[in-house]
Amino acid sequence: MFDKIEFVEEKYKELNQKISDPEVINNQSLWQKLMKEHAEIEPVVMKYREYKTVKSQFEGAKEILESSNDEEMRELAKMELSELEESLEAVSEELRVLLLPKDPNDDKNVIVEIRAGAGGDEAALFAGVLFRMYSMYASSKRWKVELMSSNDTGVGGYKEVVFMIIGKGAYSRLKFESGVHRVQRVPETESAGRIHTSTATVAVLPEVEEVGEVELNLNDVRVDVFRSSGNGGQSVNTTDSAVRLTHVPTGIVISMQDEKSQLKNKEKAFKILRAKLYDIELEKAQKEVARERKSQVGTGDRSERIRTYNYPQGRITDHRIGVTLYKLDAFLNGDLDEMVDALITTDQTEKMQMAE
Repeated sequence: MFDKIEFVEEKYKELNQKISDPEVINNQSLWQKLMKEHAEIEPVVMKYREYKTVKSQFEGAKEILESSNDEEMRELAKMELSELEESLEAVSEELRVLLLPKDPNDDKNVIVEIRAGAGGDEAALFAGVLFRMYSMYASSKRWKVELMSSNDTGVGGYKEVVFMIIGKGAYSRLKFESGVHRVQRVPETESAGRIHTSTATVAVLPEVEEVGEVELNLNDVRVDVFRSSGNGGQSVNTTDSAVRLTHVPTGIVISMQDEKSQLKNKEKAFKILRAKLYDIELEKAQKEVARERKSQVGTGDRSERIRTYNYPQGRITDHRIGVTLYKLDAFLNGDLDEMVDALITTDQTEKMQMAE
């Protein structure tokens, strides 16, 4: 493992020289490419240098313990050796995590699609709760939320809502949210106070570049335009601004009518279609990996019930990793990091076990 890092460190030194070269700086496209490569490997190099420092201190303390006849010095060396051994183990673990193959989608923006599942109006209300939760989480990260399409129930719920979260690393933090989310609570309209169970499905799709990441033959896409319907401005029912895309090979249908401009609706619809086609391929690849894994983290099994939100007990349970948190109110207000970190740690642990 460390032989590989020696190579990375040499590459880092070489890049340091190049990005300081006036000729390279004048070539902005080359300079930006090298700066990106430099930024990607810098965390590994910095952690490796920390490892080497701790390792050197460990060897020094070990040498004192083995060679010194001074009992006091030996006791101090023993204490230092114990602390350095723990530090060395921790830094080695962090280094192993940094050396794991990086998900190429991690830095991307995401398209999130939430649909009401079983439970009628209560499921639609829960879809609205999830939309608010992810919007507040995005806000806490200073990411931008852009609504793409919605089919609301008029009372704070959604049959379906699709939105984009724009921010570096959005996919890395939200990619494990895909699946069936279950809520257990007493509806406000329930006079008997019985707990109802409802569901909503969440799909988190990485934004896909128009060129290179997914093959989309425009001849496979049927484009229909029609008049918008529902609440809206003056354009409703007066112009053919709404767009429906049908991808004939897969049967995927995307309808978009939130914008007054047909062109903008078409652009948004194609963005979602590309993401969905890419996600199909991603899910196939993840299911291949899943055969070697014990948990459902990161496997792309979108039909699995992944989490329960229990209002009476104030708890959230993630069934894939067996983690329960008793902070429902904070969680629904966007405080997701503790659960997200647990999911990421589990995923990293599984990857390390597979690599051994």
